[in-house]
Parts: sequence; structure tokens; C-alpha cells
Amino acid sequence: MSRYDPAAIEPKWQAAWDQAGTFAARRDPAKPKYYVLEMFPYPSGRIHMGHVRNYTMGDVIARYKASCGFSVLHPMGWDAFGMPAENAAMEKGANPADWTYQNIEDMKAQMRPLGFSLDWSREFATCDPEYYGQQQAMFIDFLEKGLVYRKKSVVNWDPVDMTVLANEQVIDGKGWRSGAAVERKELTQWFFRISDFAGELLDALDGLKDWPEKVRLMQANWIGKSRGIEIDFHLTRPTAGIETIPCYSTRPDTMHGASFIAISFDHPLAKALEAENPDLAAFNAECRRLGTSEEALETAEKRGFDTGLAVRHPTEDRELPVWIGNFVLMDYGTGAVFGCPAHDQRDLDFARKYGLTVRNAFYLPGQEEEVGNVALVPAKEEPVVYVNHFAGIAEATSQQAIDRTIDWFEAKGLGRGQTRFRLRDWGLSRQRYWGCPIPVVHCESCGVVPEKKENLPVELPRDVSFDKPGNPLDRHPTWRDCACPKCGAPARRETDTMDTFVDSSWYYARFTAPHADTPTVAEEVDYWMNVDQYIGGIEHAILHLLYSRFFARAMKITGHLPEKAIEPFNALFTQGMVTHEIYVTRDERDRPVYHLPEDIEWHESGARLGATGEAVEVIPSAKMSKSKKNVVDPVNIIDRFGADTARWFILSDSPPERDVEWTAAGAEAAYKHLGRVWRLADEVDKRGKGDTAHDAALLKAMHKTIAEVTQGVEGFAFNKSVAALYAFTNAVQKSDASAEAKREAMKVMAQLMSPMTPHLSEEIWAMLGGEGLVAHAPWPKADPAMLVENNVTLPIQINGKRRSEISVPKDMPREEVEKLVLADETVVKVLAGGTPKKLIVVPGRIVNVVI
Repeated sequence: MSRYDPAAIEPKWQAAWDQAGTFAARRDPAKPKYYVLEMFPYPSGRIHMGHVRNYTMGDVIARYKASCGFSVLHPMGWDAFGMPAENAAMEKGANPADWTYQNIEDMKAQMRPLGFSLDWSREFATCDPEYYGQQQAMFIDFLEKGLVYRKKSVVNWDPVDMTVLANEQVIDGKGWRSGAAVERKELTQWFFRISDFAGELLDALDGLKDWPEKVRLMQANWIGKSRGIEIDFHLTRPTAGIETIPCYSTRPDTMHGASFIAISFDHPLAKALEAENPDLAAFNAECRRLGTSEEALETAEKRGFDTGLAVRHPTEDRELPVWIGNFVLMDYGTGAVFGCPAHDQRDLDFARKYGLTVRNAFYLPGQEEEVGNVALVPAKEEPVVYVNHFAGIAEATSQQAIDRTIDWFEAKGLGRGQTRFRLRDWGLSRQRYWGCPIPVVHCESCGVVPEKKENLPVELPRDVSFDKPGNPLDRHPTWRDCACPKCGAPARRETDTMDTFVDSSWYYARFTAPHADTPTVAEEVDYWMNVDQYIGGIEHAILHLLYSRFFARAMKITGHLPEKAIEPFNALFTQGMVTHEIYVTRDERDRPVYHLPEDIEWHESGARLGATGEAVEVIPSAKMSKSKKNVVDPVNIIDRFGADTARWFILSDSPPERDVEWTAAGAEAAYKHLGRVWRLADEVDKRGKGDTAHDAALLKAMHKTIAEVTQGVEGFAFNKSVAALYAFTNAVQKSDASAEAKREAMKVMAQLMSPMTPHLSEEIWAMLGGEGLVAHAPWPKADPAMLVENNVTLPIQINGKRRSEISVPKDMPREEVEKLVLADETVVKVLAGGTPKKLIVVPGRIVNVVI
């Protein structure tokens, strides 16, 4: 070729890799292993630049580790169940499976040209019966070990999508997809006992040293360990057989400030009272339509209903009214709290609204005053002065007082000290078709019976209809109606399917033996686990990662994973987003109209629409979004510049943990640089023989680059590796070294660039006579002797101010250094023919000139 042509280069080398089986993962006990995994994608049908960034990072690591002699596992699969497929089926009249598998094929066709070193032979989708059949087998094992159970539970019910929603899927009281007002409904649901592992999951976070601190903190807050006390408040008038209201509190030191009890609208007492009070029943019904996420509770108007009942204060001779509050949930604590308005803003807002008593339990030293509209909530380490504390505490930090108060309540027999966790059991039941069927049968005689493993997988039927709301499995008698696996009598299958988080909670283990007839194979998980490097978005910091950690422990208990794999991900990296400017015009009603980047032309006057010449407003770069049309199609980039350009640019612009802004100018510059590298390799034998006297300097620069690129890749600082390669390219271009030295330098350049730009690197490697594929070549090693700097840079200060510098051999005598300093252009100009009063040389450090 006479020029760099990625359209010719890239398909050729992809075919060569496929023919050689370069990326097939092989268990080799004689070699160390390395397992790199990116969070697998949902098959939406189109890849985006976020995919390109995520998988390029993983690919750099995978290719680098392979060249370092590791047996590498770098697989790919599809997180394929979920509501989007059902929604598409409803819109298009297609089966979700058809939509999903077509999208998978489309995305594979878009991904393959990027040259990722993926072992496609291990590919699976979570909607494959082969995969979810093994998931069903594990469910049965979990059931036998008591790790999964069934109970009645109050859930968020979407009346349009006809399914249960997690708290996080309720936004402003409405379903996140349908927009329908969510109802609180009691259903019998399946749950994983993740709460039994709360303490272990929390404590083990300290051992995850190669996880981002932010992620560990987010998980710790989600698990939510707290020490408090459960206190029984006695009703002055027992009602509906209830004599006490237990309240759990982490702040019993504020008991003097207690002025009311608030119970959940789902509390047994509230349910008993609503049966006889229509107004209370209406209030409770309204509360049940409220979102139950913490954000929804914090932002919603605090409302209450006075029950007319009261409890006795446990330490003082007074009574506290009992209210029902829309901010109290039954699944947190005991479903009841005591309100201390002076020291809790939510309680204060509630008390002011309903005219309830507000009294200080403590105040800051020297600042006693009445409570206004802002609650006093000092840090637990800050000293406060207590008011009439029942345990005789005068001045102490809140934490000290809490500990002493708990001890006092326990000693008096008035309460029970407890350590609790915010984490609740994981509800996995979903009332939808496109998910993994729960493998149990309901029999009138035998109750709930697990399906026999030899009958797995319980496959989803294909002949379903979405013409009515709700779960099609409920309306499919030939699938739903079956024989009891235990007694053979007529029975009904469970029509709920599993939460899709189940599918993604163990896929990392399945990749070790993706087509086995058991969930895992001992020798494979023993060799490949753990995942050495996991890569994905920060948005999965809590649920996916926490559920995966629980699942690994459950799989260990059921014999599917070894002890070492109970923390499945040794290292975690959360990459930044890919961003782009947003281009906007306004319609006749002044509403924003968004435009794609390819529709924009740039003029001296600014951005304009190419089709009409209309001026365009440019909004600063933001996350790529289809709705804002600030998306860049990777397929278009590959067609225009080649895959290596997309890979190089996405790695070069910023540290991988930060957002990267995609710009047309940046992509152009990356493409031009790769063309420059290709020309340097092509012209090694065409630019004269050069001078061997310059070989040493070039080889020294080469070894320095090897060290810097290696350090960058190992430290997930790919942008630093790219910067070192830019510098090395300049060094090669400017060098007058011999053709032989340049040939060696460019072969090493090919090896160092191979993880980032694998196609171009293969072309250069072959062009310069490299043996075999560069993908199979061992990673170059820097010669430590070549990294030693013989010269040292000495700053020159003139009257205490740095004005210049010189580079001298480390062992140059002081007298010679002084001569060079006095000959320095800046020093000569300042001295103006005179001599300095002093000339102080600090060897290896600095030179001071005093005039």
C-alpha cells in the first residue's frame, strides 16, 4: 500500500486471528491465568460509544496479559431478558425472543469490526434455555439450602405493566416505564435471604482493596449497619388485641424530646383501625400509592392521621399520641418510630404541621435556645449538653450518650439493644413473560414443589399473546397446567419469572464452562475464577455488584463455586462516560429541536445546519443521549476512519475513570497520527541508512517508552501509555539513527501499540518481518540499564529566582559546572560583563548565582 488504509488492513487481520484461534481461552495449568470481563450488554440492537470505550479498555488488558504469557479468558454474552423486549413485542406484534436474537446478531455485526479479542465460542444470552435451565437448577439448590423462600409481602404494583416494581423503579409515585400511579399491594413473593449475609457482605468490603473507594462506600451505605435499641411503648388503651408498639431507634438519647409515635400505614394496628374508620382507610390507601424509595419519602409532603390512641412515655410520666405517617414503611425497622422534632427535620416539619409538642433533648454548649424551624442535628462526635437525661448524662458526644443510653435501657429491662441492617431480602418475583421461569409447581395436596431437575429447563412457551395487559403465562393453560412432580396430581406452574438481576448475578461463573450440563464445572471454576479485572459503569455499583457478591456466597454453599470465589471480582474499574456537544434550534413555538452531529456544518460565524444554513445553539458536552441526538454512531466512525482510530482516540483523550468528550477534530487527529506511524514503518528502508552513532539514543528512548507504556497499562492509565507512544513516534521521526535501529524501534512500536491499535500493529509487524502474529509475540521488556539517566538537569537561580537550567553529566566536576553556568545565555545577559558575588553549586540539585 502507498498509504494507511484501515478498510483493507482491518478485515485481513481479523480473519487471520480467527483462523489461528488467537483468542480462544484454554485452561493451561502450566500457565498463570487472567480473567478480564466487561459487564455484558443488553441487546438493544445498536452499540454506542460507551460500548466502544468499555470493551476497548478490557481488550487492552486482555491483549497485554496474553502477550505477558497468561492464559486469558475474555468472553462475551448478552443480558437478554427484561421489559424492553416485551414492550417491543407489544408494539410490533413479534415474539420477544425474535426481537432479542435479531438484536444480538445486529450488535455482533457492529462489534466484530472493532477487533476485540473476545472468545466468541463462549458466547451465550441469558434467554438461552441452556443458560436459564442451569439457573433454574441452582434455584432448586438454593431452595433446598433455605437460601430462597416464599412469603406475603407488600409490593409496589404497576397497574399498567401489571408487574411488581422495586422501590428504585417508582418515580414520583409512578412506574418508571408506564408512568402509571403505583399501588401498594400484598402479594405472595419469592425472596433470596440476602439479609442473612448483610454483616458478612459489609465486613468483606474492607478486603476489596482494588475496588474504587466510592463503590465500597455506596455498598456500605446501602447495607446500612446501625446499632440501636428496640423499645416497647405501651398503649394506654389496648386495641385490636395489641398492647404495645415496638419502636427501633438509633437515637434513644433523644427520648426526652419524644412527642409522638408514628406508625406505618401497613402496620397491624393501622390495618385494624382502618377496618372501622373510612377516613383512615382512605388515608392509608393514598399512602400506599406513594413511592417508597428514600428519595420519594424525603421529597413527599409529610402527612399524618391522628388515631386518637396514645402510649406511655417509657422514662417520664406523660403520654405520646399515636399517628399514622406516610413517611414510615413497614419493611424498615418495626414499622413504627418515635418522633423527636427538635433533633430530626422530618419530625419537626411533621410536628409544626400538626401542632405537636417540640422540646429539646440537648443543646450545644453555651447556645441554649428555643427550637425554631430548623432541627438541631450535630455530628455524633460533637459534644452536646443534655436536658434532664434519665440516665444522668450531662455533657457528652451524641455517640457516647447513645451507647450509655442503650446500656441503661437494657439494664432497666426497658429495651433490647440490637445491631440492624438497612439491607432487606431480595424480592425476585416478577409478573412478566420474558424472564427465567421459577421452577416450582403448586399442588393442592403437596403445596409448593420444586420441578425435577431432569425436567429442566422449564422453557418459556413461544405461542404467547400480548394483546391483553398482564403476564401471558397466566393465560397459557397448556404451559401453566401440569402434573405435580411429587404426586402426579393436576397442578399449576409458577407463572412469576425471575428478576433479571438474577441472570447477571452469576454469568461470570458460567463463562468458565458455558455449555456444561451443570451450572459450573469444578476444574474450570477452580482454574479461571476469580475475575481478575471487572469493568463497567458506576450505575451498577450497588444492586448488580451486591447481588453478585451474595450469589457467589450462595453458590459456594450449594457447591457451585470454591471458597476463594465468594468475592467474585478481585479488581473493579468504573469507566467514565463518553460525551458530546448538543446542537439545538428552536421551532415556531420556541421548543428545542435537537440535531445529530453529522447534520452540523461549521462556519466562521459558528455552527449551522448543513441542510438549511440555520444558526445552531451549541450546548456544552453531556452524556450521549438518543433524545438529545448528541450521539456518534461507532459504525460510521469505523466506516470513515477505521476501528483503530476509534480505539486510539477513546483511550487517548482523558484518564479512563473520567468522562471523555468525543470530537470530530479529535478523531481526525487520531487518524492522522496512525497514518504517520504507518508511514514511519513503511519508510524505514527508504530514508537513507542513517548513522549508527545515533542508534544508542533511539534505543534508549525505546526502552524508556517500553517502561512507560507498561506502567500505564498496568495502572489503568491508558492515556499515559498513549502519550508515551506519541512521544516515541516523534523520537523515531526525528532520529538520524540507522535503518536497522529504526526497524527495531518500529517493531517494538507495533508491539506496544498492539493492545490499542491491533490491526495497524499487525500490519507494521508483518511489514517489518516480524515472526508470526504480533498478537502472539511476547511483550517487550525494558532494559534497566537503558533507563538510567546519565545526565541531570540543574535549575539556575539568580538572586533566588529561577531563570534558566542546564543539563550536565551526573559526575561532572564542580569547576566544569561553573564554567557552563557562566556561559549560559541568560546568566551572561544578566551579568552584562560583570562577575557574580557568589556561585553556589549544590551537586545534583541546583545552582545559585548571586549578583
